[in-house]
Amino acid sequence: MQLLKTLRRSSLNNHSFTFRQHAAFSASSSSTYSTPSDPAFSPTPTPTPTPSKSRFLSFLGFTVFGALSTAGYATYAYTADEVDEKTKAFRSSINHSLVDATLTIETIPHLVYSSVMTVPSRAVDLYLDLRRVIEERVQEFAEPCADKLLPDMIKEEQEHRVFTLVLDLSETLILSEWKREKGWATYKRPGLDDFLEHLAQIYEIVVYSDVAMLDEQISYKLQEKGVRYILVRSATKYQDGKHFRDLSKLNRDPSRVIYVSGHALESCLQPENSVAIKPWKKETDDTTLIDLIPFLEYVGLHRPADIRTVLASYNGKDIASEFINRSREYQRQIGKKKQKPFRWSYS
Repeated sequence: MQLLKTLRRSSLNNHSFTFRQHAAFSASSSSTYSTPSDPAFSPTPTPTPTPSKSRFLSFLGFTVFGALSTAGYATYAYTADEVDEKTKAFRSSINHSLVDATLTIETIPHLVYSSVMTVPSRAVDLYLDLRRVIEERVQEFAEPCADKLLPDMIKEEQEHRVFTLVLDLSETLILSEWKREKGWATYKRPGLDDFLEHLAQIYEIVVYSDVAMLDEQISYKLQEKGVRYILVRSATKYQDGKHFRDLSKLNRDPSRVIYVSGHALESCLQPENSVAIKPWKKETDDTTLIDLIPFLEYVGLHRPADIRTVLASYNGKDIASEFINRSREYQRQIGKKKQKPFRWSYS
């Protein structure tokens, strides 16, 4: 009995010693890893930018943004000549020479002002030079390829005051479509052959196209029907994202030029010479070209002094139908005069 008590007491003492030893080891381990003294375990400090450098970069970015914004607005709102005129006084007031042989107290403020404002003045000069170079290059592509797109008119035709009939190609005479199954296909407006063959005997016919190069087969067929000249995209004036027909470049008297198009008022710079017709969208029962023949025939044969005056009298009306109505009214008036009885006069 005494022996059992002695063994229990010894076991408890050993267990408590082991627990205390384990607790002490845990505490020392925790303190060792929580506060390392080795410099290799310490984090590397992140360098912070100096305030002066940060402010300089911000100022530089703001300056560049302001300069670009100003240049963009000036380009949008003013021409190069207008910018030149508006900044001429400012640039002429700057003395670009920073060295003055007669440096005095009175000249110091002017010297400081010139030093500070030289950079903006030089920037304006550079902007104007660069803009003029760019605009000259753009102008080469925007303007028609020549000041006289057509050769001089034949002398006999000029003496007889032959009119020039300018026709738009797309959606006026033909329509080109692309389909995945067949590729490009070209359709001819109803009455086109009769229209060209008849009016080619009275007019000098010119066709305008927006394409860079017209298909040879289409060109050949148009010329076969009486078209004398075909003008392509390079003969148009590029403006506001569109290709316009500038009739003043045709080398023809504007009082004897008629422009017929399905988009006449949207594609010509001379609306006073334009005859607007319905754009063709492959309608098989379309008679627009045939209906227009009587009016064009009358003008081509009678050759009024100025076609622009004639077209102004049809403003806002369908020329083909209005001409027929006027012709009928004229015939009715003539018939009335013929039916009037003759009265003898008595003295």
